[in-house]
Amino acid sequence: MRRLSWLVLVFAAFVFFFAAGDLPAVGDPDSPPNTHVSPRYIEASYKETGALNTVTGVLADYRGYDTLGETVVIFTAGIASLLILGWMSTKEEENHP
Repeated sequence: MRRLSWLVLVFAAFVFFFAAGDLPAVGDPDSPPNTHVSPRYIEASYKETGALNTVTGVLADYRGYDTLGETVVIFTAGIASLLILGWMSTKEEENHP
């Protein structure tokens, strides 16, 4: 079973390193995000969103559902952690008078 785990790990690492070769270089001014997406947000965000800050306009208006989803996931993880830790502390109190 351990060999199978290592084999899967090595295969996944190979796939990730192979796929990383197709990514643009960091800071490449000719990459698609820098030539298509960023200029569009910078030029049109104030007119389309009314937000004075471009980052706020992108996060709140263009990517609002995505940001809401991320917030829900983090909130759920926090509540689950608190419930688990609270459950564990009450179990310890029951075992130790």
